[in-house]
Amino acid sequence: MSRVYIPKKLRERVAAQAKHRCGYCLTAESIVGTPMEIDHIIPLSLGGLTEEDNLWLACSLCNNHKGNRIAMVDPFTGESAPLFNPRRQVWREHFSWTQAGDRIIGLTVTGRVTVIALNLNRPSLVVSRQAWATVGWHPPND
Repeated sequence: MSRVYIPKKLRERVAAQAKHRCGYCLTAESIVGTPMEIDHIIPLSLGGLTEEDNLWLACSLCNNHKGNRIAMVDPFTGESAPLFNPRRQVWREHFSWTQAGDRIIGLTVTGRVTVIALNLNRPSLVVSRQAWATVGWHPPND
């Protein structure tokens, strides 16, 4: 799939709105060691547009896991549920952190399917969160 050009000023606005962290796993750009990507919340392949209202910051792993999905079947209910929309929804209403701050818990059906679809508790990220927590970089305070 070819990359879509996103003007620098638009990328900078989206990054600032996202507080320079992934809209899904909340990993800060300053600690991942690789640049964040601009995610089309509604993918281009599903009619989404390259407009500010449809863009958010995502780490490459979350963005790759999300792919062109906007929904997933919840394994508990068997019903299709939308993935979390970081521009329109409030993270803490759909997710929380475990006591140790190393795993994300889905609080709603949207939170649950997003944790599964984006593999938000992938082992390598859990280990990284544990290390970041020891130096006070994680979890985010807001």
